[in-house]
Amino acid sequence: MLKTRLVTAAWALPAVVAVVIFVPTWIFSAFIGTLGLWALYEVATMTHSHDSLSLLILAALGAAPMVALIAVGDSGLWAVPAAVIIAMLALVVSVAMRGPTRGPKGLSLTILGALYVGVLYPYFALLRNYRGGIPMIILMLLLVVASDSGAYFAGSALGRHKLALLVSPNKSIEGAIGGLGAAVLAGIILRRWLAPGFSLAAAASFSAAVATLAQAGDLAGSALKRTAGVKDSGWIFPGHGGLIDRTCSLVFAAVFTYYYLR
Repeated sequence: MLKTRLVTAAWALPAVVAVVIFVPTWIFSAFIGTLGLWALYEVATMTHSHDSLSLLILAALGAAPMVALIAVGDSGLWAVPAAVIIAMLALVVSVAMRGPTRGPKGLSLTILGALYVGVLYPYFALLRNYRGGIPMIILMLLLVVASDSGAYFAGSALGRHKLALLVSPNKSIEGAIGGLGAAVLAGIILRRWLAPGFSLAAAASFSAAVATLAQAGDLAGSALKRTAGVKDSGWIFPGHGGLIDRTCSLVFAAVFTYYYLR
């Protein structure tokens, strides 16, 4: 999965950065809203949510908060995204300890998936559109790419001890450490251009936090898919899976970066 995401990033990152820099605020917000609706579609497909009640849950707990957050902002309610992140991390722990068959099913999984997308995805728009948000979201994106790259290469060369076998069999502790180190190094280098107000210590700690959340977000996306019993979240990127597959490592990091900036 890391190798696949790196291939995607190699061709998509320049286009994403161009969109972040040049697209007007309202268009970027609409773009994130569209992506969020597609991610909700992927949740519906993964969880087989085709009955009226499931669709109502996706609309009420997914689409409604997403539109509200993008339109009017978060109003300082950091506890809401924090609770959703904690719930997703609890899913990771559950799958890691008991396996995916013992996780939430049916409406419970639909509710969790709807909140995951509806509450967290809007923070891409909130971060980019906040004062000083453009360089910070670019920094966050580059740190996640650095973390993924470091994890892939370190894991391939040195990986011996599995990080969370039942969640993501290919991830290793050595890879996680390599990803953390690569992100910290990248943050120290990039701070001159993207975060000149950061001290070396601030750049290192911020980068470490982003890398940790990126890896946790990746595990959360994997846990969601394994609990749903699917290999990929969708098909929008032929040969590379779905939107949630490609963005899961960014979601937690985007929320953190937004509140760090505030």
